[in-house]
Amino acid sequence: MPKIRILMVDDHAILREGLRALLGYYDDVEVIGEAQDGAEAVTRVGELAPDVVLMDIAMPGMNGLDATRIIRNQYPQTRVLILTQHEDPQYVVPLLQAGASGFVSKRALGNDLINALRVVARGETFLYPTAATTVVEEIRRRSVEAATEPDALTPREMEILQHIVGGQTNAQIAADLAISVKTVEWHRANLMSKLNMHSVADLVRYALEHGLSEKSE
Repeated sequence: MPKIRILMVDDHAILREGLRALLGYYDDVEVIGEAQDGAEAVTRVGELAPDVVLMDIAMPGMNGLDATRIIRNQYPQTRVLILTQHEDPQYVVPLLQAGASGFVSKRALGNDLINALRVVARGETFLYPTAATTVVEEIRRRSVEAATEPDALTPREMEILQHIVGGQTNAQIAADLAISVKTVEWHRANLMSKLNMHSVADLVRYALEHGLSEKSE
């Protein structure tokens, strides 16, 4: 079975030396080269065509984010696994968007690192537990934000909202829209839930902020 060919990218020579020694204990991986910054990493990928680039983030010159984006665009057959101590959303999410196939912490044990390399080499994604938590939290946060955008409301919900802001009761809204009071109540409750709001005042404030206070013609 062919070995996983790895390019290590980190500006600390001692760390690269330690990683090379660590990976030397495993028969299915081979370190074929090193680079000390992002620009050199891009060049070395073009020369060596590694299966996986083990990439640091913070480096002088070209950083890991820019290098990852370039490598994935120019050499899509090469995977990038981020090895870093930075696990907060400002690093994790942009790097995944740039094409990184996973994250592993510099605090990880050797077994975690080799497992991550094997997973990424298969074309799958590996997220160290703390990075996985970060991604899940970011997805949830963006989902909540998306749900509170006007585009997230249906045309009927927009109508109901505009009538509520106009000060109409459920019965008046029902009469204007030729629907039942129960239907109005259902839409009203759904609006509150979808926008994570708890009062008419909240709805009015939301409508004013988004320019939705005028009824559709």
